[in-house]
Amino acid sequence: MAETIISPGVFQRENDISFIQPAPIEAGAVILGPTVKGPVEIPTVVTSYGNFTNIFGVTFESGSNSHEFLTSLAVKNYFQQGGNTCLVTRVVNGSFSAATSTFISASQSEFASTASFSLETLGKGAIFNNSQGVADTGVENTGGSLISGSADNIRWQISNVSAAKGTFALSIRKGDDSTKEKTILETFNNLSLDPNSPNYIEKVIGNQAPAISGDASQVIATGDYVNRSNYIRVASVNLPTLNYLGTDGVTVLSGSDAKSFTHRLPLASSGSFFGATGTVANGAKLFKDISTTTQGLAATDYDDVITLLGNKDDYQFNIISAPGLVYSLHSTQIDNIISLAESRGDCIAVVDLQSYGATVSNVVAQADVLNSSYTSTYWPWLQMQSATGKNVWAPASTVIPGVYAFTDGASAPWFAPAGLVRGGLTGVIQAEKKLSKTDRDNLYNGKVNPIATFPGTGIAVFGQKTLQTKASALDRVNVRRLLIELKKFIGNQANNLVFEQNTITTRNRFLSTVNPFLESVTQRNGLYAYRIVMDDSNNTADVVDRNQLVGQIYIQPAKTAEFIVLDFVVEPTGASFGV
Repeated sequence: MAETIISPGVFQRENDISFIQPAPIEAGAVILGPTVKGPVEIPTVVTSYGNFTNIFGVTFESGSNSHEFLTSLAVKNYFQQGGNTCLVTRVVNGSFSAATSTFISASQSEFASTASFSLETLGKGAIFNNSQGVADTGVENTGGSLISGSADNIRWQISNVSAAKGTFALSIRKGDDSTKEKTILETFNNLSLDPNSPNYIEKVIGNQAPAISGDASQVIATGDYVNRSNYIRVASVNLPTLNYLGTDGVTVLSGSDAKSFTHRLPLASSGSFFGATGTVANGAKLFKDISTTTQGLAATDYDDVITLLGNKDDYQFNIISAPGLVYSLHSTQIDNIISLAESRGDCIAVVDLQSYGATVSNVVAQADVLNSSYTSTYWPWLQMQSATGKNVWAPASTVIPGVYAFTDGASAPWFAPAGLVRGGLTGVIQAEKKLSKTDRDNLYNGKVNPIATFPGTGIAVFGQKTLQTKASALDRVNVRRLLIELKKFIGNQANNLVFEQNTITTRNRFLSTVNPFLESVTQRNGLYAYRIVMDDSNNTADVVDRNQLVGQIYIQPAKTAEFIVLDFVVEPTGASFGV
């Protein structure tokens, strides 16, 4: 109800504008595919290869052998080449669930039948079970190792329990450690079971259970507190201690019986997780054996995550790759990835066209049916060393995001990610086929970027075409990525103009930001020239009356030197060389 002001005085009001809007998740590249463990279908930012291995794992056992997915090979190469952040989206086949731990006992026997709180893993799959599939009772091997702990599951530990303060510490450890050799992944200190405390366990760790929506358009999370842990969430707090301390910050309160609060605190102990379901498919077709079913997945398993990543408001990235999908076998999913890049307009898709063993003519014929400046393709397949120590064959999309990342770090997105300076391939042993000059000509003429082998020099990307059929500036990767970079920056500046007054002042504020940026791009060899028109010529009275503000940005992208022509002229003895 509005306040009526009649007589003079001071009127104080509160206007709460502190609501925090979640920012979009930003990353350089997004890589889709199966992983050993981790969140299912939830795009997750990793900032290093070590961070990736802790969350998603690397190797898994199938039969009597260890194997690795293309996803982890791609992420490793991306970070080795200088990538900063990567958005990993795990794809699975079948039903996967999280593991729980409900045996975090209260410190006194009066609450023996009720756990102080329970935890749940963010990652899903039976690999998180380290209690032999039964409820964990805290039984450990000699030395404090878990009965079935492994490097791919986790355990919890409660320590530093303080009845005087009502606090305790919770550590998440690797499942294969022991009492004497602990491997602590993260620790949360001074946790409280008091919902009014700033250190309330759900506030500090988080309690959200994210899941992809029915239409796959967004991730919906149940729970009130954003997850701050990389590995767990608080599933429930069963013995809260509301207002544990009095106003003096010292006295323990609990009605007539303070002990009932101190006894609710967790016992200093350690334990593990159990009850998860879902296993990596045995006998999965991997590497050069990929067929219609790829890496244990059906192609349709990718559909939801591809749809989800079309959500530009929640996820921002400039490269998308799905190693393991090839157009000749999984055309619907590759078409969807290309459509995603085109509709978003802020990323480029790196796709593979043929499976292992194809020929130049096979690849060129496949490229001929595609037409998009937001997509590029490379060939042939490449041999790399897996984390298992084996040499394996991987499609080019496994390494190309790393080449783009190196180009961005060493130069800028508008430089060609190709050639001996920026196109060298790290971690590649050999190419499936050593391309001749004729092979390279046929591939490049067919919009396929060759990966060439040069004796004494190494293996390098030797092309930078997009899959656009029409000859224009946008049939080159560096120009497409230049446009993506310009549109991202200028678009963000334009967002600040929405609902502002349509005046010269507003236009000038926009120009004062965009002009210096375009000038810097010109100085850094991204543009030959540019011009911005945002004045009365294109913002007439009629345009202003329609609540529009129009700007036109003209650019001349810098072109790359791809064909070097050197003329050697032999002259007779005694000829005079002109200066």
